[in-house]
Amino acid sequence: MPVSLKDVAARAGVSIKTVSNVVNNYPHVTPAMRARVQEAIDELGYRPNLTARHLRKGRTGIIALAVPELGNPYFAELATAVIDAAAEHEFTVLLDHTRGRREQEVLVSQGFRARVIDGLILSPLELEAEDLQGRSDDVPLVLLGEREYDTPHDHIAIDNVAAARAAVRHLLGRGRTRIAYLGARTDSANRPAHLRLVGWREELAAAGVPAPDDLVVPVGGWDRDDGARAMAGLLDSGVRPDAVFALNDLIAIGAMRVLHERGLRVPWDVAVVGFDDIAEGRFGAVSLTTVSPDKRAIARLAVGSLLRSLSGRGDPGGRTLTAEFRLVERESTLGRR
Repeated sequence: MPVSLKDVAARAGVSIKTVSNVVNNYPHVTPAMRARVQEAIDELGYRPNLTARHLRKGRTGIIALAVPELGNPYFAELATAVIDAAAEHEFTVLLDHTRGRREQEVLVSQGFRARVIDGLILSPLELEAEDLQGRSDDVPLVLLGEREYDTPHDHIAIDNVAAARAAVRHLLGRGRTRIAYLGARTDSANRPAHLRLVGWREELAAAGVPAPDDLVVPVGGWDRDDGARAMAGLLDSGVRPDAVFALNDLIAIGAMRVLHERGLRVPWDVAVVGFDDIAEGRFGAVSLTTVSPDKRAIARLAVGSLLRSLSGRGDPGGRTLTAEFRLVERESTLGRR
């Protein structure tokens, strides 16, 4: 039989209410009483019934996280951070994989799993603001990522323009003046690829450095092979940059592979900066300088927003919550020391 609160109370010689207060971490329990109850908990191996606790509050104890691509290391690392943040509040995370398809993102956002979750954290790629206008589901929703939405839902992001400017400023400080941007897309102006391009242009303009169109390279996807194709295409066109700022780390890693195959040394011939600070970037033959979003802060903000909504303290108008970032300088711009 599982150990109950009654068993712990009997072992500690206290009331069941006192044990409950300790288990729920209520502050008015004296240190001596807390230690006494905790000793009994440890001796008996008591584990709280989280399912029953959530059901008493009319909840399932489950929140969902929907991301475009679990195979992308950034989203895998972000998912881990969300799971850790949710566990601190005794919530379990259900993972969804939308593949970045609008119809799947709409399906997820409209609450097709509403009966089994208390809240949803969604990182969309193709979802549009109008897709959320008629949302009938009352499950709290938090949006992640750098797309800007004018909706009554909290949105967690970083300042993409400022982050891109920091990356370009670093390259300029290393004496680079022909800085290519790998990652241009034809998406609308509120998406990360465009916002990072804006930052690239603004920082070059502030330094009085030309920003020719032939250094802006479209990329069809988000992965290593997309970066490799983009870098090869740029070099094949006869354009020779002395630095590359890539939309994300995977594109940067693909670009560095092509530079190596073409006999160009990173960073001496071409310096490279990525975006996302995935673990893979730290362990290549040349470690990758990158913009590092604070993934744990993003996760904490997202989970905290859901909890505020569940408690009735959420802002009905929606908010944009900004997480910090930092530039991590490594060998792809500094060389080996």
